This record gives sequence, structure tokens and C-alpha cells, in this order.
Amino acid sequence: MRGRQRVKTAVVELEAHEEAAPAQRPATAPPAPPVDVDPLYGVALLKTAFELKRRPDGSVDEVLSAVLARLRIDEGEFRAFLAQQGGLLAALGQKH
Repeated sequence: MRGRQRVKTAVVELEAHEEAAPAQRPATAPPAPPVDVDPLYGVALLKTAFELKRRPDGSVDEVLSAVLARLRIDEGEFRAFLAQQGGLLAALGQKH
């Protein structure tokens, strides 16, 4: 007959460590108010990128305006969205 084995347990003492306070970020300008994001904004970005690849001689402003007109997206609102996103204009090849 087999004897039952007893499960070995160990007692572990946990020490509480104080977490360091997160470093404060340097003061910057307050973030811009959020712009309503139209679901077509992503589509407009993709179409603009495809058009720029297809027509490398076209300017970013020209191609972007044409794409926004075809999609019936307000250009001012879209450019406000791009400005809020930071690097998207640079990614499209336009310098601020």
C-alpha cells in the first residue's frame, strides 16, 4: 500500500516597496482641442498616398485637394486633423 505524500508548502514573506513617483513631464503648450474625426480621413490618406506613388510629379497639395474633393471631405477640417496628428504631412512628403 502506498503512503500518501504530503504537499510541501513554503511561506514567503513579501516586502512592500514604495514606487517611485512618475517623473513630471516638462510644461508644454496645452494640447489642441480634438477635431471630429471622419471615418473617411483614413481613406483620404490612403488614396492620397496611392496617387502620389502613381504620379510622383504631382504636388502633395494638388493631389490632396483632388482626393478630398472626390470624397467630399471639407479640406479645412481635414487639414486641421492633419495638423493635430503631427507627422502625417511630413509622411506624405510635405514640409510644414
